[in-house]
Order: sequence, then C-alpha cells, then structure tokens
Amino acid sequence: MKKFLMQEPALVQSPAGHRFTILRNFCKGCRICVAFCPTQVLGLDDRFKVAVLHPERCIGCRLCELRCPDIAIHIARGSVRKAGKAAAPVSRSGEK
Repeated sequence: MKKFLMQEPALVQSPAGHRFTILRNFCKGCRICVAFCPTQVLGLDDRFKVAVLHPERCIGCRLCELRCPDIAIHIARGSVRKAGKAAAPVSRSGEK
C-alpha cells in the first residue's frame, strides 16, 4: 500500500467484468459521479463517500471516473461478453 493512502481502496467487480477501484480517502462527497452515472450505479454511504450500490447496472462508460474532481474512482472495463450477443461483421460496402 502506498504511504499516502490511509486505507486500502475499495474493490468491486460487476457481473459484466468491470472493476471499480474507489479511493475513499480521496472522495469529498461532492456527488458529481452520482449525478453523471447514466444507470444509477453509484451513491453515497452513511459517511458521505462514494459507494458502488448497483454493480450489475454498470455499462462501463467511465463517466464517473472522468468527472471525478478528486481522482477517487478508477474503472477497468471488463471483457466478458453476453452469450448469444456476438456482433455480425459489416463490410465496408454496406453488404452483410
């Protein structure tokens, strides 16, 4: 653990494979990440720090990470794909 971290970061993984790293000591509870999350994944806990409330809803857009002024959130996108949802190849001429 780095010297500047007072406690271990919170690590959460969604069913889609997205990994959240929350640096709770860096979070000031401004709610910017909560407001910008399009699927309402994040919220504040009883100490007014960011918490991952619904990891199953995460789509991996990283808006929370990009908007956080304190660099308290890091998202690593998962590579798990849903079964039966393979994308069909598209040719450049527009034919399938």
